[in-house]
Amino acid sequence: QVTLVESGGGLVQPGGSLRLSCAASGITFSLYTMGWYRQAPGKQRELVARISSGGGTNYSDSVKGRSTISRDNAKRTVYLQMNSLKPEDTAVYYCNARFEKGALTYWGQGTQVTVSS
Repeated sequence: QVTLVESGGGLVQPGGSLRLSCAASGITFSLYTMGWYRQAPGKQRELVARISSGGGTNYSDSVKGRSTISRDNAKRTVYLQMNSLKPEDTAVYYCNARFEKGALTYWGQGTQVTVSS
């Protein structure tokens, strides 16, 4: 059974920071591109950042320069460090695992991030 469990969300003031974590089980973690997506109310889910098995990273323009994605293959965990948070970063953040050699993809249950004073 594959599970992706996100943690680290919460309420933070504008300008603050959060670190999201996603712990994976049931997959060969090192063979997956890991990503963070978010979905705000009334909007489509969008890519925030992703990191390949080789460590290559991509960021959306909306978070570039403010966020860092990283992975620890030994812990089967991917992280998203978010700084200088803005109210428009408010969303449910989802962890995604995409198998690099096939079509398998998995999603976590999501963690709420709310940026508000």
